[in-house]
Amino acid sequence: MNYSPARLTVRRGTFSACLKLATVVLLAFVCSACGSKPVAKLPPPPPPPVPTATVEAAPSTLQPGQSAVLTWKTENATDIKLEPIGTVEASGSKTVTPSDSVTYRIVAKGPGGQQEASVRVTVMPAATAAPKAEDELFSAASARQDVFFDTDEYSVRADQEPTVVSDASFLKAHPDLHVLIEGHCDELGSIEYNLALGESRAQTVKSMLVKAGISPMRIATISYGKERPFCREESDQCYRQNRRAHIVPTAEP
Repeated sequence: MNYSPARLTVRRGTFSACLKLATVVLLAFVCSACGSKPVAKLPPPPPPPVPTATVEAAPSTLQPGQSAVLTWKTENATDIKLEPIGTVEASGSKTVTPSDSVTYRIVAKGPGGQQEASVRVTVMPAATAAPKAEDELFSAASARQDVFFDTDEYSVRADQEPTVVSDASFLKAHPDLHVLIEGHCDELGSIEYNLALGESRAQTVKSMLVKAGISPMRIATISYGKERPFCREESDQCYRQNRRAHIVPTAEP
């Protein structure tokens, strides 16, 4: 079959037009399919962590002129203040000698918020000694004596329990007498460790006296750690003498 050049031109133009039309339809379909596909959303970033803060004091009860060690720790904070001291590092310790009772408050601020913690350091009023009561309490004829402890221990040994019972009986017989229990330690260990250990020893004896019927209002405690040794020789015998709770009668406040 023969076709004239004019008819071939027409057929070629028709084919080209159909091809273009098919391309347009295909593109429209593809674009329509792309447009209907949901776009994935990224999850929101996690919130910043909340700051944490702790502060402790050892000992927490002082006599005028005595020092305590503050120890604090924070996390996730960019602005840390220890009131009434001021701005401090994220963690650390500091020796303080307050003249009056004071509450130390640490405030830790960060992108995740704010956290606070506090500790109270109580400065006891200067006690007035009661010589007659003290002489009676520690007289040679009396069975009362200081309570002694094992190394690094603050629990009362079985052989020391009669001493506490004797002291409780004496305090019951003298209801107007107030006492101060001093916690003492040997020279081994750091200052901070022994201050905390001395406080635990004094508190243990106080708890036993209270259980025996003595009002806790009549009993104050303080820790001298290793600062006031009874024996200064570097020997096991001296160390044993320094590990004690020493009961000091005082005048009624």
